[in-house]
Amino acid sequence: MNNSPSLIEKILTQAYPAVMGILNVTPDSFSDGGQYTNIDNALKQVEIMIAQGAQIIDVGGESTRPGAKDVAVDDELNRVIPIVEAIKARFDIAISVDTSKAQVMREAIALNVDIINDVRALQEDDCLNAVAKSNVHVCLMHMQGQPRTMQANPQYTDLINDIKEFFEARIKACENQGIERNKIILDVGFGFGKTLEQNYKLLANMSAFSTLNLPLLSGTSRKSMIGNLLNRDVTERLAGSLSTALVAAQQGAKIIRVHDVQQTVDIINIFKAVTENK
Repeated sequence: MNNSPSLIEKILTQAYPAVMGILNVTPDSFSDGGQYTNIDNALKQVEIMIAQGAQIIDVGGESTRPGAKDVAVDDELNRVIPIVEAIKARFDIAISVDTSKAQVMREAIALNVDIINDVRALQEDDCLNAVAKSNVHVCLMHMQGQPRTMQANPQYTDLINDIKEFFEARIKACENQGIERNKIILDVGFGFGKTLEQNYKLLANMSAFSTLNLPLLSGTSRKSMIGNLLNRDVTERLAGSLSTALVAAQQGAKIIRVHDVQQTVDIINIFKAVTENK
């Protein structure tokens, strides 16, 4: 039996955050919809992101932007699985699949992906079971509501504690289903059922979730929490994305999920140099 650490286990035990490059194979994602639905274009982008320093590629076949429409299972499978197969055949890179559908999870797991990244935290039908029968890592994200309505009127009794309680409940559900705790990653869900102020309070207090003793993923790249604060459209949010990525790194994030890989790797390297020369 091989007891050596897996690629993703090595990444999660690094001293500094890993950069996860976003590959949206959707026609309607808020930032880069339609650019990488073609396999050749997708593979070129993966090659670029790896060269820029991405350690994980996150493949998504359904947009979860506010107001997004649901995607049929077959459509999502047709978008995601051929791309994952092609990446696996060409590159030695950790692969995450961004999905909330059990069937997509199963087919991705059959291809030995490293992470199932679920914005619904395995709450949809049969998802817990799909992951429990595997050795895959899973990222559980907090979202209040659903993508179509999540930004309508998000309310919390206590933002940090409410989200922490959500995570504790989902972790328990995973463990009860046989998913090992050390396979779980947490994503606080910036922009998913949070006001502008709540997003920045969450960013300022990410370290509060360290009490759960699980790796944290941060995903703020190009989001409206940046655009609305700075009055910038999606093509003008690089500085804001980098600023929030740096704060997340300082708050203890283990994975930074981004569109702009090279620039984010640069800020992580600066953060590393500063930290090591205190």
